[in-house]
Amino acid sequence: MPGWRTRSEAFDEAVLAAVEKLEKRWSRRLAKVEFGVEEVPPSDPSPWEQDAIALGRYFPADTAAGLPDRIVVYRRPVQSRCADSAEVSLLVEDVVREQVAHLLGKDPEDL
Repeated sequence: MPGWRTRSEAFDEAVLAAVEKLEKRWSRRLAKVEFGVEEVPPSDPSPWEQDAIALGRYFPADTAAGLPDRIVVYRRPVQSRCADSAEVSLLVEDVVREQVAHLLGKDPEDL
C-alpha cells in the first residue's frame, strides 16, 4: 500500500470519516442512506442555490424508482474553498452534517 494518497482519495476518506461520526448516534436512521462524492454539482441548481455553488445535496428517496435517500458531497467546490487538508476535513464534516440534518429534519447544531 503506497504511503501517499491522491487528493480525491483523501477527500473520499474525509467524507467517510464524517459519515462514521454521525452513524455512531444515528445508525438506524442512516443505515439505508447512500453517501457519495461527485466532482461538481449538476448545472441545474435548486431554487435556493441561485447565488451559490452547492457543496453538497440531499436527494430524498424515490420509492417508485427504488432509490434510497442519498447525500452527495461535491469535491471540487469544497476543495477550492480550503487551503489545506485539515480545512477540507472540517468543511466536509460541516457539509455532511448539514445534509444529514436536512434528511432528519433537525438543526445541524443538534447533530
